Amino acid sequence: MDSIHTFLAHAIRLESAAAQRSDELADAMQTWGNTEVEEFFRRMAEYSRQHLKEAMARAGFRQFSELPDNGYEWPDGVPPESTDWWGVDGLMGIEHAIEMALEGEKRGLAYYEHIAGSTSSERVRAAAEEFAAEEREHVVELERVLETHRKKSR
Repeated sequence: MDSIHTFLAHAIRLESAAAQRSDELADAMQTWGNTEVEEFFRRMAEYSRQHLKEAMARAGFRQFSELPDNGYEWPDGVPPESTDWWGVDGLMGIEHAIEMALEGEKRGLAYYEHIAGSTSSERVRAAAEEFAAEEREHVVELERVLETHRKKSR
């Protein structure tokens, strides 16, 4: 991926999809009465919306014109942080929810690292490394949250 516009379009789509899916999962948890996990996914959706705003600001976009559906290049055909990967159950606990969110962040990190390592564009490489650094922070934060939760559960 050597076009900064294409890269930013992917980043914006990734964060948009992550926010939407987290909202859907929160709504499902609300329906099933699982308020602890619902609140977790609502926070995750808000984080994704914040990252979406940041990506759009970096791109200088107020509104976003998407690529054609066949213009996106995703590993395995879906955005890396998409919940299409997640097994959702209304009875799942907060630990499982955190683990799923962590796996999504790890896939997002791997995606940005791949772009940074494979592009011939210095501009795309710099942007991908910046996005990867943010994802790395999210991974560390979720690992900390997961460890704290596990210690409390013992």
